[in-house]
Amino acid sequence: MFIGREKELKTLNRLYASAEFEFAVIYGRRRVGKTALIRQFIRDKHAIYFMGVESNAKQNLENFTQSILEFQSGMPVGASFVSFQAALEFVFQMAEKERIVLAIDEYPYAARSDKSLASTLQMLIDKYKETSRLMLILCGSSVSYMEDHVLAYKAPLYGRRTAQIRLKPFDFSEVCHYFRNLSIEDKALMYGIVGGTPQYLLKMSDRVSMEENIRSAFLDPSSALFEEPGNLLKQEVREPAVYNAIISAIANGYTKMSEISAKVGEETNTCAAYMKTLILLGLVKKELPYGEKTSRKSVYSIDDNMFRFWYRFIPANMSVIARGAEELAWKRIEPHLTNYMGRVFEEICRQYLWKLLLTEQCPVNFSSLGRWWGNDPILKKQAEIDIMGTEDKEKAIFGECKWTNEYVDANVVETLVHRAGLFSCSQKYLYIFAKRGFTAGCMEAAQKYTNLRLVTFDEMMKLLDT
Repeated sequence: MFIGREKELKTLNRLYASAEFEFAVIYGRRRVGKTALIRQFIRDKHAIYFMGVESNAKQNLENFTQSILEFQSGMPVGASFVSFQAALEFVFQMAEKERIVLAIDEYPYAARSDKSLASTLQMLIDKYKETSRLMLILCGSSVSYMEDHVLAYKAPLYGRRTAQIRLKPFDFSEVCHYFRNLSIEDKALMYGIVGGTPQYLLKMSDRVSMEENIRSAFLDPSSALFEEPGNLLKQEVREPAVYNAIISAIANGYTKMSEISAKVGEETNTCAAYMKTLILLGLVKKELPYGEKTSRKSVYSIDDNMFRFWYRFIPANMSVIARGAEELAWKRIEPHLTNYMGRVFEEICRQYLWKLLLTEQCPVNFSSLGRWWGNDPILKKQAEIDIMGTEDKEKAIFGECKWTNEYVDANVVETLVHRAGLFSCSQKYLYIFAKRGFTAGCMEAAQKYTNLRLVTFDEMMKLLDT
């Protein structure tokens, strides 16, 4: 089943409708649904689809030739091309007579097998862009390769693309659309344990309970997700053991670069280089307190929910799982799920505020949202605000997020009011988000502040799950 990607399909269809030469670049990490997007786009169009393989130039050229033969039935049986240039020029010339889409999936594999491929494409684009009605799509899972060798200023193809799409995982709203039969809390939990990566979502079901989903997907050594983090790292990086150690350190609470490098046993500069790759892959993110520019307060966290869930619970239970003690592993994991979901709920609340903004329902026209942490000079201790965003120096939004089975009490109101008071902006809008709801005392305390809104998860879902 294909869901979502309306914006990306709209972009591709707009390019196709132009009837002129178009060149779109699609890239993003593995499992994110790039191939599914391309296949959905070309399913009703005249298209040649070719996927590069990790082999030599001869094998890739033979595969490309076969793709052309499948499209052009009038070619002689056994026809072949002597080079990629000859094959590509044939396609460009065919497209002078009709609109054709040429989609080259996993382009980095083909380009690495034939070092002249990028220059050949550059030459042919420049030669035929005025006469050919070809729509060229280059797609790749190696984000660094696509950015350095296709999109970068020094790349041969620079300046020739007419659109680029970096495909990212689905947001919470899109995940909700995929799992219609789950309760709203289980939809949040589903997002928390597999995130929005399509290939991971396909391993889950809304026909069984979340306990059954977690057991089958993570506590069974034969399942695909059980070994997914290790397999993905082996595909993406040269030294997976070091990257694995870095992610494990972050998952276990080592969030500063100095802490991570000490835990891993690598120099800080070396660790920083590895971290840059993990950030590029979308597995780790670097955060600063909202509004600050200096990096001395920066912290790192796992940015992919499936990786975050896996590294939080699976390594600690690996021996138990390997012995087939699935029930024992579940009993060890289940009590910690509410605490684990706290950070996930913060992200869902941020997405809710973004949707308020995009539907013109938000009182603050912010351009970004983030967490803030720092010193409270009044109480003389460290403080944290779950969500903060500003429109200008005078207008800001502050949020507190509580994923707990208890009703939120009045003390949370006073804490958020106090922490928002650490900032000098004159117009402050406060939001408290709660999984369950609010006590009578909390609602009474909130009435004292006209700029404060209490929002339950049920209320959030009315906007998010539409």
